Amino acid sequence: MGVKQEKKSEGTRGDFVHLHVHSEYSLLDGAAQLDKLVDAAKALNFPAIALTDHGNLFGAIDFYTAAKKAGIKPIVGCELYVAPGSRFERSSQDGGYEGASHCTVLVRNETG
Repeated sequence: MGVKQEKKSEGTRGDFVHLHVHSEYSLLDGAAQLDKLVDAAKALNFPAIALTDHGNLFGAIDFYTAAKKAGIKPIVGCELYVAPGSRFERSSQDGGYEGASHCTVLVRNETG
């Protein structure tokens, strides 16, 4: 038996949600302007979109406000730097950043 597939109309919400998005507030790493980002998400019928700028939450309030106004669920997050040792350690052999990695975190609710 074949599986019956339902065709989605243009007005329905999509199933895909971007969970790793950098904006103009992600210094030297992103260029998307928040208003245009939210407009594009609305045009594509995204049910939600995340903002995970690099190392900061500068755009979180503007993003949250714009997404809510557009009827899109805002997911606030951040791409954090994770140092291999102490944040105070800087060795000459690794240039201070070698071995550091990133961890993308998303807010689940008001608790965490």
